[in-house]
Amino acid sequence: MYAPFPTSPLPAQRTGPGGGTGRGFAVVDVETTGLGRSDRVISAGVYQLDPDGEVTDHWYTLVNPERDPGPVWIHGLTSDVLAGAPTFPEVAAELAERLRDRVMVAHNALFDWNMISREFSRAGLRAPVEQRLCTMVLARDLRLPLPNGKLSSLAAHFGVSQRQAHHALDDARVLAEVFRPSLALARDGGVPLPLTTCVAVTDLGEGDAAPAGPSRGSWGSSYRPARKRPACPYPNPGRWKDGSPLVQGMRVAITGDTATDRELLEDRMIEAGLHIASSVSRLTSLLVTNEPTSWSGKARKARDYGTPVVGEDAFLQLLREVAPHPGA
Repeated sequence: MYAPFPTSPLPAQRTGPGGGTGRGFAVVDVETTGLGRSDRVISAGVYQLDPDGEVTDHWYTLVNPERDPGPVWIHGLTSDVLAGAPTFPEVAAELAERLRDRVMVAHNALFDWNMISREFSRAGLRAPVEQRLCTMVLARDLRLPLPNGKLSSLAAHFGVSQRQAHHALDDARVLAEVFRPSLALARDGGVPLPLTTCVAVTDLGEGDAAPAGPSRGSWGSSYRPARKRPACPYPNPGRWKDGSPLVQGMRVAITGDTATDRELLEDRMIEAGLHIASSVSRLTSLLVTNEPTSWSGKARKARDYGTPVVGEDAFLQLLREVAPHPGA
């Protein structure tokens, strides 16, 4: 078991470049009012690590979203608790300094990046992050024997105790503690770190209606009624193969939570000429999920049929260059 990281304040310590990671890593967790484009950050925790994965500092703040706090039963942050907290523009400079010149590390990193990037954009700023690393992807690349993609499973694998789940500082601490041995395993095994270039989010969801109030079982503005989608004009060219591009007409299914707004993701799939599959069958080309070992119906069928599976980050990369259908 690895020695736990502290939670009391430590003096900041800057490190020089090393291992292509600049000053090191910023391990981040944010709690939010929901999962949609118009949702807001309500707390943030950051652990700064040097290029070798050793902790140098940590920081935590509440953030007043100036709106309903969303699923209080999950994060425990009520309107009364947040009323006296600073707004995001008031903490943006300090958060920026803790992220600057570091690789941002998070669990399902695309979600945290999207939320943070949108908050900076609303403040007329750009988050100073050039690369992010998703620990879900790293765990997959390391072939860790995990039952699912949850942070709690990754923590259990490395013997790290969670003290207060869904508290941004404690989740960041847990993530920092599991990232340190993961980083060592990657370097010892010659496994490349799955670094992803961060593109600033400009779609702020300002046209989305904010939820009138929290309702158990939903995350406010992340819910939208299903829209009728146009039929894909291309026949299915078959299954996607690892290392190959997506091809127009491929049947792609999605299961579980996605950091990218689902409606936006489906719009991009349609524009690329892909078929949105509502279920998984032997004809499905690809399943997109951030929890490939979950027990959702689609994930179980994908395992039964041997359907290729990729995470959201990887799928977004594939969406950038979809090959034309061979019959087009």
